[in-house]
Amino acid sequence: MPVQTEGNYLGDWLKHEEDNLYSRDKVTVISGQNLKTGTVVGIITASSKVTQLAPAAADGSEKAAGVLLLDVDASAADAPGVIIARHAICAENALVWPEGITGPQKATAITQLKELGILVREGA
Repeated sequence: MPVQTEGNYLGDWLKHEEDNLYSRDKVTVISGQNLKTGTVVGIITASSKVTQLAPAAADGSEKAAGVLLLDVDASAADAPGVIIARHAICAENALVWPEGITGPQKATAITQLKELGILVREGA
């Protein structure tokens, strides 16, 4: 029998956020990607558009700016999305990190999220 893998759900990674949508910001996800809920994102400085965190970049997307709330398919064109941008608690094991991220890069991103009030907890 083939193995089936179930993706993340919002409740898998988001453990707490402030009331009245305070923690959320509307964003535009730049075209060319299909991002899943829980993806750690950065903001490209020149366009103010969101992309998956890119630790080796030098365009602003190397700095963690939040976590994507729901799946966004921007494969063909820019698409609207929502990120958790402040004051929340997330489960580290359910966040979606870029492929090949190193331990030190992840630690840096977690520190950047903490500066926004987004706490990343191992056992959350």
